[in-house]
Amino acid sequence: MIQRIQTIYLILAFVVTGILPFLFPLWTMSDGKEYYFMQNQFYVILLGLSTTLTVFSIVSYKKRQNQFVVGRLNMILNLILLGLFVYRSLNVSGETILVSEKGIGMFLPIVAIVLLVLANKAIKKDEDLVKSVDRLR
Repeated sequence: MIQRIQTIYLILAFVVTGILPFLFPLWTMSDGKEYYFMQNQFYVILLGLSTTLTVFSIVSYKKRQNQFVVGRLNMILNLILLGLFVYRSLNVSGETILVSEKGIGMFLPIVAIVLLVLANKAIKKDEDLVKSVDRLR
């Protein structure tokens, strides 16, 4: 359901993990060469899995508990992706010949994690509301 706030958060997380990595580089070398996530197949697989989990979470709006669990798994996946980005950037910036600048693409997993946390918070709030109404019956 689109009118629920967690769906809006999940759609924004889909945009962050599915569309924006194509637009923003992860880092830029001193010679002007930009490094996108598509140049490493492992990053492509992880971002594709994260996008797939987000879409699955959007379409499973009737099963709030499953939606919550998928959101948690997606957060863990984005944390792994962020760790890989940081590890790779530390290795690239440690080179003596080329110095790199971090791009905005490095921070996309952080934005996705924040949006997923907000979505999970709203899902939990909905689940608590449904449980409290069931208690009154």
